[in-house]
Formats: sequence, C-alpha cells, structure tokens
Amino acid sequence: MNNIESLAERLAELEKLVEELEDVSGSGVVDVLDQAVALLKDVNAHIEAGLLESEGEAQQLDDLLKKADFGLFDAALKELERPPGGPGGG
Repeated sequence: MNNIESLAERLAELEKLVEELEDVSGSGVVDVLDQAVALLKDVNAHIEAGLLESEGEAQQLDDLLKKADFGLFDAALKELERPPGGPGGG
C-alpha cells in the first residue's frame, strides 16, 4: 500500500470516529478522541516521512544538476535569441 492509499484509509477511519462521536455517551467521548489522536499522530508520521524522502530526492537531483554541463545548450539558446539582422544574427 502506498502513502496516498494509507492516508486515505486513515481519513476514512477518522470519518468513522466523527460519526461515532455523534452517538457516544459523555464518558465514551474520551476513548473516541484518544483513537482520533492516535490516527492523527500516524498521519503526521507518514507526512513527515514523505517530506524527508522528498528532501532527499531533491538533494539528489540538485547534486545531479550541479554535475551537468549545459554550456552547449546555453550557447544554442543565446544563438536563437539573437534578433535577425542584429549583431551576430542571420
């Protein structure tokens, strides 16, 4: 199960807890809220893990881009940007 499916499952569980709150007595509210807090902690942990993973991937991409040589590409773009008939233009 991927992170999105896992989070969707947790959301469905939270929605069920909301429905339970409507029917639960005063003393049962604390139990339902405890369950909701546990689910929210789990959701938060999944989100934090996803952010850390994304940061790592972004750093890897940044490292790759720093190694790439775009000199020829940049030169070709400058050539295309020159107006026709202008200095160095066609």
